[in-house]
Amino acid sequence: MAQISSGNGFKLDVAQPMGVVGKEEALRMEAEALAKLQREKRHTLPATTTTAAPRPAPSSSSRPEKDLIVFPDAKKQAEKDKFQDIDVDKLTNEELEKLLLDDSFGANSGKASRPSSLLGFNLSASYPGGQATCSPSPFPNGQWTPSILSTPSGSGMSTPTHHQAPMFPSAPFPKPQTCSFQNGFSPAMPPYMGLPGPQTSFMAFTPIQQPGAMVFQQPTVTPEMAKLFHKIHSTSEYLKNGRSASTDLDAATTSAASLAPNPPPPAVEPLAVSCFEWLDLDPLNRCKAEGKEGTSPASSGTVTVVGGPAGGDPWDAVLLDETEGGAGGSSPPTEVKGHLAGRSQPRQLSVGAGVTRSHSLTIPESSSQHKPNNQHDKRPGRVLYTALEEKEAQNLEVVAFCEDVETLRSKFAHDDLHTNPGYVLSAVIPQRDGGGDNGCSVKVSIEISESQEPVTFTCDLSSPVELLIMQALCWVHDDLNQVDISSYVLKVCGQEEVLQNKHSLGSHEYVQNCRKWEAEIKLQLLSQSTMRRDLARSAEDDSSPVDLERHLSQVERLFKEKVTRQGLADYLEGYHNQVNICLQNESTQYKTVDGVVQMVKNLCCALDEVETQAITEAVKKVKRSVNLPRTRSPEVGSKSLGRSANGHLGPVEESMGFLTDAVYDLAKLYLRSFCPAYSSSSSSPDPSSSISQHAEGESPVEGRSSKEASGTTDHLQFTLFAMHGIPAAWVSSYEKYYLMCALTHNGRNLFKPIQSKKVGTYKSFFYHIKWDELINFPMAVALLPLESMLTLSLFGVLNQNASGSPDSNKQRKGPELLGKVSLPLFDFRRVLMSGTKLLCLWTSPQASSAAAGSRRKNLAERIILQVDFPSPAVDVMYVGPQERPSPDPNTLEELDPDLRRQVDKLCSRASTFGLTRADRQLLWDQRHHCRAHTHSLPKVLASAPSWDWGSMAEIHSLLHHWPSLQPVCALELLDSKFADTEVRSVAVSWIESTSDDELADYLPQLVQALKFECHLKNALVMFLLSRAQGNVSIAHYLYWLLRDAVLDPAFGRRYDQVLGSLLCLCGAGLRDELDKQTRLVTLLGALAEKVRQAGGSTRQVVLQEGLERVQSFFQRNSCRLPLSPSLEAKQLNIKSCSFFNSNAVPLKLALVNSDPLGEEINVMFKVGEDLRQDMLALQMIRVMDRIWLQEGLDLRIVNFKCISTGKDNGMVELVPSSDTLRKIQAEYGVTGSFKDKPLAEWLRKYNPAEDEYDKASENFIYSCAGCCVATYVLGICDRHNDNIMLRSTGHMFHIDFGKFLGHAQMFGSFKRDRAPFVLTSDMAYVINGGERPTSRFQLFVDLCSQAYNLIRKHSGLILNLLSLMTLSGLPELTGNQDLKYVYDALQPQTTDAEATIFFTRLIESSLGSVATKFNFFIHNLAQLRFSGLPSNDEPILSFSPKTYTLKQEGRIRDASIFSFQKRYNPDKHYTYVVRLLREGQSEAQFLFRTFDEFQELHNKLCILFPLWKLPGFPNRMVLGRTHIKDVAAKRKIELNGYVQNLLRSSTEVTQCDLIYTFFHPIARDDKTEGLEATARAPDTPPLSPTSGRVEGEVKLSVSYRNSTLFIMVMHIRDLVSEEGTDPNPYVKTYLLPDPHKTSKRKTKISRKTRNPTFNEMLVYSGYSKETLGLRELQLSVLSAESLRENCYLGGVTLTLKDFDLSKETIKWYKLTAVPYF
Repeated sequence: MAQISSGNGFKLDVAQPMGVVGKEEALRMEAEALAKLQREKRHTLPATTTTAAPRPAPSSSSRPEKDLIVFPDAKKQAEKDKFQDIDVDKLTNEELEKLLLDDSFGANSGKASRPSSLLGFNLSASYPGGQATCSPSPFPNGQWTPSILSTPSGSGMSTPTHHQAPMFPSAPFPKPQTCSFQNGFSPAMPPYMGLPGPQTSFMAFTPIQQPGAMVFQQPTVTPEMAKLFHKIHSTSEYLKNGRSASTDLDAATTSAASLAPNPPPPAVEPLAVSCFEWLDLDPLNRCKAEGKEGTSPASSGTVTVVGGPAGGDPWDAVLLDETEGGAGGSSPPTEVKGHLAGRSQPRQLSVGAGVTRSHSLTIPESSSQHKPNNQHDKRPGRVLYTALEEKEAQNLEVVAFCEDVETLRSKFAHDDLHTNPGYVLSAVIPQRDGGGDNGCSVKVSIEISESQEPVTFTCDLSSPVELLIMQALCWVHDDLNQVDISSYVLKVCGQEEVLQNKHSLGSHEYVQNCRKWEAEIKLQLLSQSTMRRDLARSAEDDSSPVDLERHLSQVERLFKEKVTRQGLADYLEGYHNQVNICLQNESTQYKTVDGVVQMVKNLCCALDEVETQAITEAVKKVKRSVNLPRTRSPEVGSKSLGRSANGHLGPVEESMGFLTDAVYDLAKLYLRSFCPAYSSSSSSPDPSSSISQHAEGESPVEGRSSKEASGTTDHLQFTLFAMHGIPAAWVSSYEKYYLMCALTHNGRNLFKPIQSKKVGTYKSFFYHIKWDELINFPMAVALLPLESMLTLSLFGVLNQNASGSPDSNKQRKGPELLGKVSLPLFDFRRVLMSGTKLLCLWTSPQASSAAAGSRRKNLAERIILQVDFPSPAVDVMYVGPQERPSPDPNTLEELDPDLRRQVDKLCSRASTFGLTRADRQLLWDQRHHCRAHTHSLPKVLASAPSWDWGSMAEIHSLLHHWPSLQPVCALELLDSKFADTEVRSVAVSWIESTSDDELADYLPQLVQALKFECHLKNALVMFLLSRAQGNVSIAHYLYWLLRDAVLDPAFGRRYDQVLGSLLCLCGAGLRDELDKQTRLVTLLGALAEKVRQAGGSTRQVVLQEGLERVQSFFQRNSCRLPLSPSLEAKQLNIKSCSFFNSNAVPLKLALVNSDPLGEEINVMFKVGEDLRQDMLALQMIRVMDRIWLQEGLDLRIVNFKCISTGKDNGMVELVPSSDTLRKIQAEYGVTGSFKDKPLAEWLRKYNPAEDEYDKASENFIYSCAGCCVATYVLGICDRHNDNIMLRSTGHMFHIDFGKFLGHAQMFGSFKRDRAPFVLTSDMAYVINGGERPTSRFQLFVDLCSQAYNLIRKHSGLILNLLSLMTLSGLPELTGNQDLKYVYDALQPQTTDAEATIFFTRLIESSLGSVATKFNFFIHNLAQLRFSGLPSNDEPILSFSPKTYTLKQEGRIRDASIFSFQKRYNPDKHYTYVVRLLREGQSEAQFLFRTFDEFQELHNKLCILFPLWKLPGFPNRMVLGRTHIKDVAAKRKIELNGYVQNLLRSSTEVTQCDLIYTFFHPIARDDKTEGLEATARAPDTPPLSPTSGRVEGEVKLSVSYRNSTLFIMVMHIRDLVSEEGTDPNPYVKTYLLPDPHKTSKRKTKISRKTRNPTFNEMLVYSGYSKETLGLRELQLSVLSAESLRENCYLGGVTLTLKDFDLSKETIKWYKLTAVPYF
């Protein structure tokens, strides 16, 4: 058997007797051939290259390329003339394509194709060296069987032997047909198939299988022919049509005894092939004795073999020597190394080399031969690629999903302006009664291109936008009848968005914000034709293929697919090469088998170290078979032909067949488990082929018989086989492993979890955990719900003796959860799982940390669990029961009144929280009566006792007959506790009625709800994609939410696929825009991280350098911001960019608006912090604001945008004209947080006019009320004065939501957040308009109570939105305990009056909390230490306007505390008199300083100097009252000692500017010079007001229910006060007549106020309405006095019969001087 090597890297074998011709003779014959070539002046083909990526040049030891030798006598003269008539050099591509498509061209050159498409022929060499080569023909034309021959190291090819057969003409480019071969034989793919190492670019032979013998005549090919064929090869028509000749048919080329995996591919019709379809240019390969024939038995009859000459081929000895010398024992061929190294350079494929999993099988896109539609697919690799495209290697669910996506896209035509406007529509927020602005007019400014000046006019907020367009057009058009108003839009100036023509002006969010900020409403009139539509989809977008992986290259993902079908096909080529090497020579098989094993190991390694049982057993079998003793066939000699003399396979060949089957099974199993589906752009696998019909566990239902699951009594069982790809650190850290198998539905166990046996790690190719254990759930399949989930949790038992354990303390711990994985038991077609499944385990945090130090440098490498389900002969299919008829609600029996009240109470609950088992049973029993409460459906379904097959008839009947739910109520049906597909589909149909703008508010929750769907193909994902198709904003926000979600360890793969489908749908314009945003975020993230890591002094330099790089990005293109698709920037304003001095050092970016009519865009970009929690908190505040607006309450909430753009980074909108409270308070010194006036004076500075200040104060009252309610309900913590901001317009708002749901910031073991929410005295100062309480504070309390009660009415929505986020990965929202916090805060079961009282007490608690101010003070100190003392233009002490020095003041000789004095302005306090002596002064100075001012001096000294240089300061904290004489006397002594010690400190301390500024006289020291100016409290107490006038009003709420009268005393205002003092009012009530005074009720005492707020409930129980009709309510207001009798301030008497006790009455009543009872 001889081997012929062509320049394309193939070694083609020809059967030749060995030992006849020596090496010297062969070399002599070669020299003669070269000389003959020169004599005939023949020329070789011009060297050409393919479009493949460049390969390294061959080493010097490489074999020289073969010379081109032609055959002078094998062609007819007519054909020669035909070729001579063609001038190849001048032939154009068009002419060549025409020639190529001519049926007569090449028709006489051969009537049948070469039988093997596994052999490729190259006229344009891609092999290193670049020489044009022609593949030799190793045999005469005919049928063939594979021969197993020796191949030298440069080859990857085995050569078939051939048999004569008659010729059958057919079309030049036949298409595959789905039929068996005509002789009834279905051949399969050989395990040792010859494959090229380098990729070839020649045409392959199309297989033919016909009965009888076929004889082929060798054609003569001249260089001119070869030159023409090479040009043909490169034409577009050839590339376009070439593939059809050899696609799925390649496997049909093998004999009946082939070792390829079953089932066989289809046969094809007979076909005739043009002369250029096969070439034989090497004379050394020509048969010298065509009459010699050999026979070999086959299953379908005798096949004739054309043998070689008796004399042998002159190349045989040469090639044999090279094979034995070059193969190098077990080393793989050089070609294989180069071929595979080109795809995965770091991976060494030689035997014994180290292998890692992180290398890619992806083929570089620049390599043309790797593209599936390329002409180069006519090579053996194409056979493998086609085999890997079959249905058996596809994830059918993904294929079906892609089809659904394509169908969805067809519903949204690109030319429909309604669904494809190409621009952003301004959001609309509906308000009740137009937000109370029906009669309100606003000024609108509209820019019109025909007018130089903007058109300004006033219009009503309720006016539709179309009316504004009409009014604007009146300015430029005389006759509006000639104008199509609908073709115009109003664009927002400064934003790329337009108002919605059908909606009112005031409903748009932009207009509402303009009114909130009192900004001008600026619009621009544009026609639809001139409006930018760069985000619109095109016709090309609508026809592009749906490829889920196509646009995900820039997306950061946990598992980026490194294995592609093409790459895997190339790996399999290398595998076949190794098999050929092994089968070539029996004498070296014991060595070369290692190459096969190593290739299998490399393949398994690339497939995430998955090693199936079949692989392991087949490898063992191959090794055993190689070592078996064998007898040699005299016909074969030392070479094996793949079968013994009697036609049976030898043990090695048979074991290789088993190994090949196992390899292909693994490849297809991996592809359908993890690799993307085959693109719909390519020809789909033939569904009728036998391979397509038998995909294990994924066969189409219609292709196989099936039975209903409800009739199956078999128990659920499966085999836990092994865990593959485990980290090396696990091997040393954990001694045993076990799996907990749980069967769940709706988040609850259907059966007690089963624990597997505990096993250790095993080592075959790689470490793995092997159980091979059958798990049997004693539960019939018939009882399983359709959405049953199998959850497998891996636990590791720590190795007690392992010193290398990741944590030495873990020895004392129990088993650790290492990871989980879940899968549905029924697939998307409702067929029970069968066959082998590979499941990707998502690891727990401790498992990830344990693996961090191992070889798994990339933690995103998969850990795969292999589970084997039974494979029944028929599919077990879930078919739901027939629905039961639903009873008519009108025919239901009336419930008992008590039972009805009980049912009504349960139905009115906001949530299922707190429902007992008895409550659930009652709800289910009375489910039909609950239909009156439409919103109660989620509670009723959650109470269903079972969701098994038998229960579904009743559940679905109830669902389908239930009245439609409101979309916000239907959200609850998408929670994890409702897994049923039908329930979720109906919920989606109800949610579809919501508008796009409202949907945007709930988009994060809907994205998270995708986790609770059983399958990728579901109603919710199609709903989201359909909305994204029709709305740019939805698509934009959905993109960023999905980008964030793809990093989810458990569900990232599903989000990958959804994101891929979104990018396929959205069109190239929006896709390019999103890609620009992604690149911008990447640049900003890198810059922010560099600035954060840089030192304080170098940060500015690093920032400037980075900003220049970002600016270069903007020079190429403008970019919309991730915050909003309507914000577009064209460049940075670098001078205005900076960074914030906080821990995260976020960037402050100023961007120039692309719209010249727009203002600068200011944003913050932050890294190192997870902004998803901020996003959620701001979303919930926005939802609350919408609830308030819809109820007619505008709390002037500041809604700013925030978006997470990746792991621990994101972008936040900066609100203009705003400052933090700390910055405002710092203007009054470090103790500014203890002062009452800073906020009011700051607002006064920006609002100097009285009406402006009143408006700012009103904004503050409303916004502060909204903040108090929102932060309390959400449990926002870590509230310090740097997290609260105030706008110059008076709007207060919170930022930085790193702590929420009650997870307070801790200071050691103490909570820093002691108060329910932040409400301090300086806020109360603004609310009251001064120090004393006023009726404005009562307004604030009422606003808080009203807002709180409105949110409580929507408790269900708040809880549902948070519940859907519990699996989002937020550390502070993980389960029911966090939801319970919000449930308790909302108090949904209490009445509005009770909730009002409750919240009033919270206001009092917050306002009276010293902890909040102290927290502010501590933060001031921390920030002061962080940022240093104020700069020179700021006072270093809050009470001193300037800084003074030793040089200015003169040296201080002595200072002491002389005495203390009591002061009453502004409040009662003590001041300390400091006696000061300076050098050069004979008289002492007296200064007046408070204790707080001494404290401020000490705090600032601590910043400047180490503590050891300063004396200790007296303790501020005092038990009991602070402002009393005893405390002041004690502090006088302590302060005197402090001052004395301070002046005895080091010189740098005593002479510093801070000391001399503190002791410099200020204005108050001059006014109180001397000691006589001691302020005294008034000696005479105020007189009782009873002798004077009575004034004021009281606000009461009177209601009656359950035989109880409720009197809520809310507020009193404008009480009179004698002698200028404020009373201490309280309220006392009686029900008259009451001779025994048993009806006395009274409120608490409110101190020192004429406008007290009580909000207290006074209750009278056990009174019937009739009794109360005879009574009067007497209410008296008194002032509590400590040294005298309480003073009567007024009262009111109410006759109860005048009240309608069936409803609540809230009213103000004037106080009068009624007789006091």
